Amino acid sequence: MEKLIDIGKYIEIGINALEENFSGLWGAIDNLISWTVDSINSVFLILPFYVIIALVTIGAYYAKAGKKAFTKEGAGKAAGMTAFVILGLLLVWAMGYWKEAIQTTTLVIVSTVIALILGIPLGIWSARSNMANAIIRPILDLMQTMPAFVYLIPAIFFFSVGNTPGVIATVIFSLPPAVRLTSLGIRNVPSDVIEAGYAFGATEKQILFKIQLPLAKTTILAGINQVILLALSMVVIASMVGAKGLGSIVYQGIQQNNIAKGFEAGLGIVVLAIILDRITQSIAKK
Repeated sequence: MEKLIDIGKYIEIGINALEENFSGLWGAIDNLISWTVDSINSVFLILPFYVIIALVTIGAYYAKAGKKAFTKEGAGKAAGMTAFVILGLLLVWAMGYWKEAIQTTTLVIVSTVIALILGIPLGIWSARSNMANAIIRPILDLMQTMPAFVYLIPAIFFFSVGNTPGVIATVIFSLPPAVRLTSLGIRNVPSDVIEAGYAFGATEKQILFKIQLPLAKTTILAGINQVILLALSMVVIASMVGAKGLGSIVYQGIQQNNIAKGFEAGLGIVVLAIILDRITQSIAKK
């Protein structure tokens, strides 16, 4: 059947124009992301594995125990999570995938930071402007329903292969929860609290930073948790464009029909996902 509307053609023309006219910008972004990822990997890989396990365990313990960290009640509350962190990370190391786990964690950290830098301001703008919300919402719907593999096409076109296209695709895929939950949290702040702020002479900036954001903090942190998990879920797909880490091992297992390799790397991703999820959830609850 002959196409009546060739949308893909116009998208291709637009992408080609962006690549030709802003090639310097894409090169700069590529260099910055590649340098950031390589630098973080280098720092993490210099440290002995047991030092990183100890640091993550301490962080998880304090996230779970909170102010009761030095009490028997706090120790009992955080015991299960602490044990899982230690055993889970030791399992990843014992399977021989410690370096890949570090690379995956770095990819998630960089992608999450970029997604939050973009997503939280967009969420604030969406919450405080109905017009902005009307524009941003359908774009987020498109981003969430578009198959994740589609994001790899422009990422490869602009940045070739490597960690950068993997980070860019991951950011696009994981960005919507940061915007949506930030906007939701601010919009759910009781109107009478905001009116009281105005009655006491608060400025728009004070209303935002001293009333709306603090009261929306729990919802925003839930959005951060979702961003991290979505970023982690993209590591296998990102490996198809050259991103390093556990995802690349899973991809090798698929290509080689190696069940053992694919399962072990997948188990490592599950361990990282559970650890990051539990830590961020514990922080959000406090």
